[in-house]
Amino acid sequence: MPSSGPEDHVVKSQITRSGPDYELVKLTPTVVDILKEYGPGAIAGSFPDHRPPAGIKFGIGDTVAVSIFEAAAGGLFIPAEAGVRPGNFVALPNQNVDLNGFITVPYAGQVKANGRSPTEIQQDIVKAIGNRAIEPQVVVSLITQNTSLVSVLGEVKTPARLTANAAGERVLDLIARAGGLTGPGWESWVTLERAGKRATVPFGALMYQPANNIWVHPGDTIYVYREPQVFLAFGAFTIGGSFGGQAQFPFDMWKITMAQAMAKAGGLVDAQAEPAGVYVYRREPRELAERLGIDCSKYSGPLVPVVYNADFRDPAAFFLASRFEMRDKDVLFAANAAIVDTTKFLQFVQQVVGTANSTIVAANNAQILKINSRQ
Repeated sequence: MPSSGPEDHVVKSQITRSGPDYELVKLTPTVVDILKEYGPGAIAGSFPDHRPPAGIKFGIGDTVAVSIFEAAAGGLFIPAEAGVRPGNFVALPNQNVDLNGFITVPYAGQVKANGRSPTEIQQDIVKAIGNRAIEPQVVVSLITQNTSLVSVLGEVKTPARLTANAAGERVLDLIARAGGLTGPGWESWVTLERAGKRATVPFGALMYQPANNIWVHPGDTIYVYREPQVFLAFGAFTIGGSFGGQAQFPFDMWKITMAQAMAKAGGLVDAQAEPAGVYVYRREPRELAERLGIDCSKYSGPLVPVVYNADFRDPAAFFLASRFEMRDKDVLFAANAAIVDTTKFLQFVQQVVGTANSTIVAANNAQILKINSRQ
């Protein structure tokens, strides 16, 4: 018989004519609680070092200022006849860290700067001129930062390479510095790349799950893009005002439950749907599948095909559906009731018999005309 999907008893038997096997999981409070612990992605898990970045280090191309102080005039840098001055110091001309990673300081020679902090450079200079200058002290400061940068790209108002803040900043801080998102938050995804490793989460995961809003390190790249989260609905739903069919629906929000998804699809068709035959098709990570009690030995990949079944003949299913969160690209299917298929068969038989009867009637009519024509 014509149908928009498998029959309810076929899904529950876990028999497939072709393609991969799958696991059928009945929706229970325990299953919903386990699923709550897993989300659509997590930056925090991909980058387990949750410490703020270390202090800013100088790099090749950075512009550096060096000021040298002496306790009294007449030393190495301050002449004896200097007279009254606001401070016994000399400010060296600004200079860039050269390609070899060094800066040059008079009487100290070349000082390693690349990959080092201001304090480390200051100590080296003081050590180099300490026996010639009068109680020298040195201040090294960063004038132009050209290496400790963070790139923020994609669907933000002002994509740019931004200087890393010495105090440390998190992912949302950098997105804010880039002007914020250009589109709705529930349609936006954020990818963080660091040292060749990537992790992607919905923007909502940064807002509502603070653990994902991790510290950004110099050299990181943040990419924001838009891709609406959607689910597909098939079967005995009132889709678009008509009974049955299929359609794709956007979430239009950061999260959506199974109950909300069913409402978006128009709800079950009262005269067609099998209330015990509502399913969500999804691929789950092996770790999650094992926690659900699934034997994953026959599945070789990292994902396991899982079909969740909700029985809406039980009033408790409505509470479970209100807690079961849909994921991007989920497939929602409502099977036909067995009586519907029986009705389809009877209609088919009636149509065939009606067609045959029509042929017989036409033949009889033709015979009657022949007989009448002989009279």
